[in-house]
Amino acid sequence: MEQQEMQEIYEEFKELVNMTPSKLEKWLTTEESKSVGWDSGDGESIGHKSGEKIIHILHKKKADLTTGDYKHMQKVNGYIKRHSAQQPEGDVSTSNWNYSLKNWGHDYQVKK
Repeated sequence: MEQQEMQEIYEEFKELVNMTPSKLEKWLTTEESKSVGWDSGDGESIGHKSGEKIIHILHKKKADLTTGDYKHMQKVNGYIKRHSAQQPEGDVSTSNWNYSLKNWGHDYQVKK
């Protein structure tokens, strides 16, 4: 992965992931968080596992990020953009759509 690509991934990740590590950590303990997403085969959803990885990434200094971190950040960026584009009509505050986005570190109600 080239330096320019990593920089673009990093900047997009910082823009799209708008939950702090502590807010995301707290969210992941809720029943709502655990109630959505595809099971990865061990009883935990892919999105929930992603949230845990995101917390780990957010706690790192940029210089300490690995290629694996950048690949996960790229996956997160793609998911948030695709899922955001599918916003359903009406009040989504208690929807699976909202809960899933939060598992991936994005709270649609937070404006940067």
